[in-house]
Amino acid sequence: MTRIALTIDTEHPDRPARPGNVERILDTLAATGTRATFFVQGRWAEAYPGLARRIAAEGHVVGNHGRAHVSLRLLSPDGIRASVRDAEEAIREATGVDPRPWFRSPHDDVTGDTPIIEVLEELGYRQTGWTVDPQDWDPSRTPGDVARAVTEGCAAGGDGTVVLLHSWPDSTADALAGIIETVRGHSELVGIDGI
Repeated sequence: MTRIALTIDTEHPDRPARPGNVERILDTLAATGTRATFFVQGRWAEAYPGLARRIAAEGHVVGNHGRAHVSLRLLSPDGIRASVRDAEEAIREATGVDPRPWFRSPHDDVTGDTPIIEVLEELGYRQTGWTVDPQDWDPSRTPGDVARAVTEGCAAGGDGTVVLLHSWPDSTADALAGIIETVRGHSELVGIDGI
């Protein structure tokens, strides 16, 4: 069966968002028996330790999304180390789990950026990119737009497809149940560790 990983960047919103979307996403995942991967920003884990704990307690894979929402391409090697280590400490304190080896760079997929990858590997991480980006962060995207982009991307991507979602947009929380139902019709939904 085709394996699809739902990944959710969990960070402070870039734009206005309805409170409670993280909870709605977690409730939908629980109701559907779906395991996802949450890339947690360090600052977010410090601000919402109860939600961070819930993510881990409900069996989702927890990854590192850096200290703040800054592209690693803007940081020096020492800046990357500080961001990753600070986030790791905050995530461990909030969740009780080690986010290694899973890392996702904010803003950019740095998979092919050898100097950044070498620093991440030195810290025990591997960059986790994506193959489907429904641009759920764009406020003009409706839940239908997000669902359509994800389901079409999963059908085209095949085995090992990695979906990029965000925890704060209304469109993601509203579309998630339909995405899960549709994708499950032809694929197995797994954490990133199942790809």
